[in-house]
Parts: sequence; structure tokens; C-alpha cells
Amino acid sequence: MPRHALAALWREVTDTEPAPVTFEGDEHPLAGPYRVGTAAAACVAATTLAAAELVRERGSGPEPVKVHIGHAAEAFRSEAHLTGESAADGLWASLSGDYRAVDGWVRLHANYPHHAEAILRALGTDAEGVRAEVAARQAVAVEEAVLAAGGAAAAMRDRTGWLADGPGEAIRAEPLVAIERIGDAPPRQLPRLNRARAERILAEQALVDRASPGQMLAVWTLAERALTGARVLDLTHVIAGPVATRTLAAHGADVLHVTDPKRPTLDRLLMDTGFGKRSCHLDLDTGDGRATLCGLAEQADVFVQSYRPDSLAHKGFGAEQLAAVSPGIVVVDLAAYGHTGPWRARRGFDSLVQMSCGIAAEQGMDEPRPLPAQALDHGTGWLAALGVLTALRRRATEGGSWLVRLSLARTAEWLHDLGRDDAPPTPVDVRPFLHNSDSDYGRLTHLRVPGAPGALAGPHRPGRDAANWR
Repeated sequence: MPRHALAALWREVTDTEPAPVTFEGDEHPLAGPYRVGTAAAACVAATTLAAAELVRERGSGPEPVKVHIGHAAEAFRSEAHLTGESAADGLWASLSGDYRAVDGWVRLHANYPHHAEAILRALGTDAEGVRAEVAARQAVAVEEAVLAAGGAAAAMRDRTGWLADGPGEAIRAEPLVAIERIGDAPPRQLPRLNRARAERILAEQALVDRASPGQMLAVWTLAERALTGARVLDLTHVIAGPVATRTLAAHGADVLHVTDPKRPTLDRLLMDTGFGKRSCHLDLDTGDGRATLCGLAEQADVFVQSYRPDSLAHKGFGAEQLAAVSPGIVVVDLAAYGHTGPWRARRGFDSLVQMSCGIAAEQGMDEPRPLPAQALDHGTGWLAALGVLTALRRRATEGGSWLVRLSLARTAEWLHDLGRDDAPPTPVDVRPFLHNSDSDYGRLTHLRVPGAPGALAGPHRPGRDAANWR
């Protein structure tokens, strides 16, 4: 099944046939009827294969692509494998969860403090009264009230409700990974690094621990990765976007994560997805912040953002605006509920999309049952990395500036179309896939990025680095 899923995915994104990939491990490593393991293996295989093709086109000989299905599946819940003294916090705030309403269920997402405050405003109660207030209302009424107050919520819909009353049909009409040329620019290869700069970057990323002179050949070999020399601006948060940029970092990109100093952070997710990246603060509500980001964008190869649609365009950083500033740039726009349908501007997260699109209803009987991983987030992140690698290959031969668009809801439709498998799961021993790294948060044990060479430097705290390129 992973082989068939890979072939269909590769053809859809590249319009070619994939090179051979070896899959290892059991095909059903996670519980539940949805083929999350298959989706994970296909995403990792396609992204790794795209990286290998780019390495080949840059004049090096990549290793054959092998994917362990269990490693890929566990990477779809990598945040669950993060351990360390600073990684003790849970993933969910106390108000986040599923609540029974008069006519069904609704999920409230309160991991950010301002979203928790919006829930309380919408329901006119304190935290202790939320469950009773939801129980007295219809699920869609709760959803609409919380959204109107600036919060995040989703009523549980079945598949029919999603397609008939929600945006399901519009989202199914969108490509899984939309790659569109949005501007003219001459063909541009990624820059090749001189040895001194490559060794400095690799040392900063700790790809070779305290490399001795005799290990410099290994350092230089690792320098010849798919995205060595690529500069990636990361304006993302939560999981999908940060997973995409972590994957790009694992394949050699210089990733600079740009965060708003006024915005709250989810530390556990920031730690898990921060490997291999630098981090700076920029306040885009100020002229200085926008000017600095514009200067960074002028020299960037890739710009990845997961803010709500049009949010950054209002500050001067929409896709077409970036293509004018930096011809040849690849822009990635991530959304929750698609880019064209009636919910395109709706606030959403993985757990909410699962409620909206029928996944939670199909898996549950009398109450919602989520997937065994936040697979919509992780899958969208890996697919975004695949889109970037594909767009960079096209830029090298065709030229142009490119826009890559994905959404959690469209990834959910792809997962739906992969079918079901009721076979009992085969648990994965993750110990061979774990790695220990020093970081700004202390010593962390984490899951290695599957398909990528070497290990990555530990995550930096937000704002720790200067807002510049190396």
C-alpha cells in the first residue's frame, strides 16, 4: 500500500513516475482504521525522493531511498517522543477538549491564552461553567459563537454534513499540493557553498559532533545535501508549518524562524519542531520589523507562512508582493480549511479539522474519536516540504517565482481517499530512531527526522539569534 500511495502522490505532484523506494517494517503501525502509517510512509518517501533528485541534479550521487514505515508513522507524532527536563509540559490546555452539546459534540481549542479568553467571552461564563454552557446549546451554535469571539472551535460533523453543509466539495476540488508559477525570473540553481562556509554551518547545526580534522571529509559529504545553501524564512507556528521547515533544515537548508515577540508560544511544540533552525524576533506591526523582514526576503529562496489567509499580505508580504521583491522566490501558504472555499478564512487546527470533516465521527460511536496522531498537521508539513523541493527543481530549469499551497482539510481528504485498514496495529520500537541533543532547553531526547542525513542541532529559544543570514 505505501508503494501505491507513493506512486499516486508522486505523479500528482511531479507528473512523472517515481524512482524505486524500499519500504521496511509493518504497514499498520498505528491504531485505527485510517491508513495513517501509509500516509506517513508515502509523505516521507516522496520528500526524501525529491531531495535525492535535487542532490543528483546538483552533481552528487545520493544514496538509494529507504523508508521504515514505523519510523515515518512515529514521526507523525514526534512531539509525543520528546523528553527532557524542559519538555514536561503537556500538549493540551485545560479548556481544550471535546464537549457534549444538546445535539452532538463540539471541540474547543484553548492552547493559546487569547483563544481561551474568547471561549469564555462567547459562552459568558468562567472556566468551571464551560461544560454546562456547551451542554445547553447546539453544537454549531457553540462553534459559531466561539469563532465570532475570535476563538477556535469545531462542531462534529459526519461525512455527509461536511460535504453538504461545510466546505468539503470545494476543498476536494483543490490540488493536494498546488504549485503555481506566479512571476517571471531567470532559471536559478541553489548556490554551491565554499568549504569554509559549509563547515561553519554544519558546525553550528552540530551535524558532526566536535569533528576532528580526520572527519572533515564526512563534514564535506554532509554539506552536499539537497538544500545546502538554500535560505528559508519560516513564519509558521504550531505543527504543520514548523514540521515543513524542520524537514527542509534536515535536508540542509539555512532556516530562520521569525516570531512575533508579542505572540504566545507553545513551548513543547516549539522544542520538537525547532531542530536545525535559528530563531529571531521581528515585530511586523512596526516599520523597522517590516523593513528587516523585507531585507531578509530579498535574499531568501523560500518563504513559508501559516498565518490566516491575507494576514501577511496586509503587511506587504503576500505571495505576489514577495515575488516582486525577490524574483525566483518559492512562497508556501498553509491554511486550515482550504484556499478557495467558504471556510478559507476560518481559524482551525488539526483536531478541529478532524471534527469538521467526518474523521472524528467515523471513528467514534457515541463520542468523537481522533486519529492516533495529528496526521493532518504532520502530513501537510511533509507535503509542503515536498512542494518546496519540487518548486526549487522547476525554478532551476524553468525559472520563475512559485507559490505552493496546501491545507489541513485537503490533506484530510487525501487520507480519506487512501481507504481503511482494520488490521490490528504492530507497535513500533522507537528506540533505534531516537537521538539526544543539547539545546537552549537543556538535553533533549527526540525522534530523528526520517530520510535525512545526520542529526540536527537542538532548538533555540525564540529571539535567540540575530535577524540576518549567515
